[in-house]
Amino acid sequence: MTLYIDHKPYEIPSGKNLLETCLTLGFDVPYFCWHPAMGSVGACRQCAVKLYKDENDQKGRLVMSCMEPVANNQYISVNDPEAKEFRSTVIEWLMTNHPHDCAVCDEGGSCHLQDMTVMTGHNYRRFRFKKRTHQNQYLGPFLNHEMNRCIQCYRCVRFYKDYAGGKDLDVFASRSNVYFGRAEDGVLENEFSGNLAEVCPTGVFTDKTLKQHYTRKWDLTMAPSICQHCSIGCNTIAGERYGTLRMIANRYHGEVNGYFLCDRGRFGYEFVNTRERIRKPVIRQQVVDRQAVLTEVSALLKNTNVIGIGSPRASLQANFTLKALVGDQNFYHGVSDNEHDLAELAIRILGEGPVRTPSTREVEDADAIFILGEDITNTAPILALAVRQAVRQQPSEAAAQIHVPLWNDAAVRGIVQDKKGPLYIASLHTTKLDELATTTYHATPDDIARLGMAVAHAIDNESPEVESISEDIEVLARQIAQALSAAKKPVIISGAGCQSDVLMKAAANIAGALHKKNTETGLVFTMLECNSLGLAMMGGHRLNAAFNAVLNGHADTVIVLENDLYRHGHAADIDAFLNACKHVVVLDHSVHATTARAEVVIPAGTFAESDGILVNNEGRAQRFFQVYEATDVIQESWRWLLNIGCSAGNKRMNAWKNYEDVTNAMAIEEALLKGIETISPPPGFRLAGQRIPREPHRYSGRTAMNANKNVSEPRPPEDPDSPLSYTMEGYRGQPPSSMIPFFWSPGWNSVQAVNKYQQEIGASLRGGDPGIRLLNPVAGKIVEYFKGIPEAFRPMEDHLWVMPVYHIFGSEELSARSPSVAERIEAPYILVYLDDALNLQLQDGDLLTLHIGAHTYSLPVRITTEIPHGVAGVPYGFEGIPYAELPEWATTRPSTATYIPTPQPRHIKT
Repeated sequence: MTLYIDHKPYEIPSGKNLLETCLTLGFDVPYFCWHPAMGSVGACRQCAVKLYKDENDQKGRLVMSCMEPVANNQYISVNDPEAKEFRSTVIEWLMTNHPHDCAVCDEGGSCHLQDMTVMTGHNYRRFRFKKRTHQNQYLGPFLNHEMNRCIQCYRCVRFYKDYAGGKDLDVFASRSNVYFGRAEDGVLENEFSGNLAEVCPTGVFTDKTLKQHYTRKWDLTMAPSICQHCSIGCNTIAGERYGTLRMIANRYHGEVNGYFLCDRGRFGYEFVNTRERIRKPVIRQQVVDRQAVLTEVSALLKNTNVIGIGSPRASLQANFTLKALVGDQNFYHGVSDNEHDLAELAIRILGEGPVRTPSTREVEDADAIFILGEDITNTAPILALAVRQAVRQQPSEAAAQIHVPLWNDAAVRGIVQDKKGPLYIASLHTTKLDELATTTYHATPDDIARLGMAVAHAIDNESPEVESISEDIEVLARQIAQALSAAKKPVIISGAGCQSDVLMKAAANIAGALHKKNTETGLVFTMLECNSLGLAMMGGHRLNAAFNAVLNGHADTVIVLENDLYRHGHAADIDAFLNACKHVVVLDHSVHATTARAEVVIPAGTFAESDGILVNNEGRAQRFFQVYEATDVIQESWRWLLNIGCSAGNKRMNAWKNYEDVTNAMAIEEALLKGIETISPPPGFRLAGQRIPREPHRYSGRTAMNANKNVSEPRPPEDPDSPLSYTMEGYRGQPPSSMIPFFWSPGWNSVQAVNKYQQEIGASLRGGDPGIRLLNPVAGKIVEYFKGIPEAFRPMEDHLWVMPVYHIFGSEELSARSPSVAERIEAPYILVYLDDALNLQLQDGDLLTLHIGAHTYSLPVRITTEIPHGVAGVPYGFEGIPYAELPEWATTRPSTATYIPTPQPRHIKT
């Protein structure tokens, strides 16, 4: 198609509107209400352009470019005087009640409204009357509310309600008085509320955690990073000032997280700044210097038998360097045996089978989804956000049939109404996605796996048949099989949340059966931690084998890497293991139960002070970059280990001098990690002979930062591990996509500048999105079905089957240390089915004591009908709740009641 803009021809794709087409072509057209992820509603009237009938039309007419589809041989003008005057007039209307508070507004200097005001040429305000004022609300620990800055673009409610499924923020209006907020003060409950700070084009919603240690965004030192708080691997921008991490913002990735982050990923960063940070080396409870640590640990390596325990939250480089230090045969995965096996199972299914893992963006395009056992809102929130968009795919086909483009959001939603595509959820208990589901089924992992196996058999009778299945489950299985078989892009989602291998095998069977008929089938597994797959791909032994090595006298010293072992094993087992060790060395950045048992504690850098690579749930390896140099003697774990190895005379490690050397060695030696050296350019990479600056060109105050110590400006540190510099000097063009430290373009100071970095609006970044896929399906591979089918769950007398229940706030270790996130963590509890509570004579809030081996849980009861009979749900990872190898039987040992099992309910909702 050819589009003529101000008399110049441009070749363009079809199916877009004029606004996104103009932005893709590099034109600066102002807008407010439109958002590339949410489409068009035509509310702000800011994006006017002149549209002509043909090349001979001299008059034309004004149209809103976000609401006008492109057409072949179309003639428009962006710079027509009437269009420019109209845009200037519109912004003058919008600004009549906007306060003159840019100097004190948190968004000042990085504000989309400021950019658009300058772009339209609105320099002077003629409105001289009293401005309308509003009362602001308390919205919780994450966001500030300043309603007086609102220009009524409706983006906030469109994102919060329509896109993210929130219920507690809305627009309230009386005549010309429009208010965006809650019905009353209170915490915003949606898991994606923090995106309002970026979605809002003004300063109505701003990051409260940034305000508490406020710095202008152009005064931050920034670097590209990867979220550490779940397995999805969302891309982030981390910003620092004065040695303190101040902010996490979204870094656009066309395949992983798009324009959004969950609240755990956005606000969980404050653990970097807490008092629980380990900042000095300690040997036998005495603070020592760097050399003393190197000498001590080197001596242990030479004189004792040393093993190393890795970590699913440490980078590939850190785990690999530990493995090189202690030897391949002495490297152990720092997770429970069950976690270890689930990660290896995921690698085998995704890397050796025929079914591909779709990216999060591809999940949005799925037209039928079956979720087995995962509460993805709490274990992989951005994946849940993608599922919310996917349920609109099938109903939206009705809009396409009457030629309504999908970008016309208001019209499409009017056509779709409350219709939803096929979404089937089989889970332990209720999830926030249940409201969207066609049918929900609440059962134990074994029963969910039986349902999954029955679905697979209904799709392909070569898949194993489930015997002794009830009629209602068989009907449900046929219903799910029919919906998945009829879909163009079906997706199956499961994972390690229920810690059940049969669930993952059932999901693989369904995906394999579908793949025989439809190669567009996708299979998604979520993992428990940010680098669970990466650790499993590293190769190593089970944690219990490490216990046996020490208890049997084959080793007497252990080096623990960024891992609280008490989160991955029974306290009694960990105690016995650590007691049997003569020497315990722990590298970590935060204090926890394992560091308290260490003889040597070494201060490791957090993600903000380190370089490294993580592998997400789809097998995508991505790099995070050091934001700032750490203070004191803090170093990256891999650098500590590298220095220790060199000090101890490790010949293998002597040749490694920096990050690049470690990464290249890992790519050569680890079969599953080949190619990771290509994830980002090497340290010697330059653009026009220059490094890429971590600081914007407006960065200020550098000469005064250390004036209390020295009036001479210190020399900026050198970065030997990347092409990034720690200064504002450097290349000012667009860097490679993996190395974009912040989004900025002339005239675009806000996050909306991302439009200038994309191949086309809403698509991949120029040069391709960051990261490489390490796990890919085997083309032409014959589907091999898992054959082991579990027996149906049977409740036991005087026992409850303890299962993990996940929370977005509290279940993940690092984010729980952030003060703002800590405010959102619930008190520990235990979920009990209604009949079980009656049999035990329990009421809500009563304490129930469960005995699991040597562990005792004594927790307040929450009674529910949305959990299977005979099952107890315990929050995973909460502080104060002992580790249990979940799922596991626990005795209630009631003193006043006899436990009498009743028939198991079917918990099917349609």
